Amino acid sequence: MTGLMKAISQVRVQDIIDILVISFFIYRCLDFLKETRAEQLIKGIGLLLVLTKLSEWLQLFTVNYLLSNILTVGAFAIIVVFQPELRRGLEYLGRSRIFPKNIADAQTSEATKTIEAITSAVASLSRQKIGAIIVIERTVGLRDLIETGTEINGIVSPELLINIFIPNTPLHDGAVIIRKNQILAAACFLPLSENMTISKELGTRHRASLGISEKSDALSIIVSEETGVISITENAELSRYLDIETLKTILEGIYLPEKNEQSNFLNLWRNTNGSKGQDKQE
Repeated sequence: MTGLMKAISQVRVQDIIDILVISFFIYRCLDFLKETRAEQLIKGIGLLLVLTKLSEWLQLFTVNYLLSNILTVGAFAIIVVFQPELRRGLEYLGRSRIFPKNIADAQTSEATKTIEAITSAVASLSRQKIGAIIVIERTVGLRDLIETGTEINGIVSPELLINIFIPNTPLHDGAVIIRKNQILAAACFLPLSENMTISKELGTRHRASLGISEKSDALSIIVSEETGVISITENAELSRYLDIETLKTILEGIYLPEKNEQSNFLNLWRNTNGSKGQDKQE
C-alpha cells in the first residue's frame, strides 16, 4: 500500500494532461472513422498487424517476412489512400462535439412510418416520371458523401422527398441519403461505378447507384426520369422493374428484419424478373 501511494505521488500533473490529450485525440479519430468507409480499411490494417505479431510468436518466419513487407509498403500507401479522410478528419475534429450523439434504434412505429413515407414518395415520383436516387445508409457510414451535398437533417416524409426531386429545384440533382428515419442530406455526389460491363443504355443515376453499392452496403433506390421504372442496387447488383409492394417488402427487410428477410425476397424477385429488358436512363 505504501509503495502504491509513493508511485501515485510521483505522477506529475503534466503526465496526466499528456495522457488525457492523447486519449482525447484517439477517441475523436475513432469517432470520425466509425462513420466512414475508411473504417473497413482500418480494420484490414489492424488484422494485418495482429497476424504479423502472431506469425512472429509462432515463428512462422516466411509468413512474418511477407506480412512485415506488406506493412512497410502499406505505410506509404496509407498517405495516398487516406488523403481525403485525413483532410476531413482535421475538419471534423475542429467542429465536432465532445460527446457523440447516441442514435437509438428506430421504434417499430417509426420504422413503419419511414417505410410508408419512402414507398409513397417513390410511387408518386414513378407516376410523374421524376428522376430520383435515394440511398439508405446501413452499417457502413457515408459521412464523406453526405458532406458533398446539402445538409437536411429532417424526418423522412413523402412530401419532403418529392419536393427535393422536383425538376429545376436547387436540390433535385444528386442523391438523397437517409439514415434510419432521417434525411441527412440532399444533392449528394456519388462515385460512379467502374464496372466496364454495365450496359451503355444505363445513365448516370444507375451508374452512381451501382458505384455506392460497390463501396458500401447501402441500398439505393432509383426512379427513371424517362419511364418511371423503379430499380434498386445492393452489393454491386442492379435489380429493375420493381413494383411498390416489392419495394415495401425490401425496405421492411432493412427496417423490420424480424418481419421479412430481404435477401430471400430479392432472390425470388430476381429469379422472376431478371430476364426483363432495360430502359434508357438519362
